[in-house]
Amino acid sequence: MTKKLSDWKETLVAYGFLSPWFIGFIFFTGGPIIAAFVLSLMRWDLLGSPEFIGFENFRTLFFGEHTQFWHTLRATFIYTILSVVVTIAASLFLAVLLNFKKIKLIGIFRFVYFIPAVMPTVAMAAVFRLMLHNEMGIINHFLRGFDTPNWLNDTFWVWPTLAILSIFTFSTGQMMMIFNAALKEVPQPLYEACDLEGANFFQRFIHVTLPGISPIILFNTVVATVNSFNASFTVIYPLTGGGPSSETTVLSLSIFQYAFRMFNMGYASAMAVILFIIVACIAAIQFKISKKTVTYD
Repeated sequence: MTKKLSDWKETLVAYGFLSPWFIGFIFFTGGPIIAAFVLSLMRWDLLGSPEFIGFENFRTLFFGEHTQFWHTLRATFIYTILSVVVTIAASLFLAVLLNFKKIKLIGIFRFVYFIPAVMPTVAMAAVFRLMLHNEMGIINHFLRGFDTPNWLNDTFWVWPTLAILSIFTFSTGQMMMIFNAALKEVPQPLYEACDLEGANFFQRFIHVTLPGISPIILFNTVVATVNSFNASFTVIYPLTGGGPSSETTVLSLSIFQYAFRMFNMGYASAMAVILFIIVACIAAIQFKISKKTVTYD
């Protein structure tokens, strides 16, 4: 009886320590998700009472005469693919550089590379908007004499510009540190065996390093994908506002516009539900593919 009472107390203590997370999840994650599902079946302008309309918001979203959903979905996938590929590649490249031996003042490089992780994304976007200004920007100032494009207002150049700027978001710094730790855990005898076989750097990287850190690549890829879908608003809104000509209006930005500019909470919630389903499905596909590509040995 005494042992059972002791186990019960330990369980209560454990749940006591976990309770802040549970409370935060219920009020700031789980609750809003359920509310979005409920509101997606309503018509509500934030002023009157919500009116139940079933799946009318979803019908309008997919088949409405003036719907911009498919264009918005295209922009969302373009930004996500570019952002994930660029940030994963950049963070892994920086982590590999940090693992080269005989580099002086390596701590300073770690600090500089990690700065984007602690810099507010909105502040970073505001700085780059000034730098990329067509007439007053410092980038075009250094490129004077060339036929420089209007980086943020050209339907072609805006995508590579956003892809490059995504390197300076918080994701790159965080993923770089995670990759840096993972690279240190790759067994050194494998590298020594490669040296005995006469393998060069790229052969070692492809056949030893990448398989050795494949679980971390999966983790960072899933996190980067979710962040690109959900946090794209903080990058795109201050940089382009969805322009030019709605070219960069992604789902998260469109949700904001319908919810807080057009006061159509039901329609915005329907878009949020679709975004939630898309992210969940893509994460499931990534984990499914990882069973054949990720090694844990």
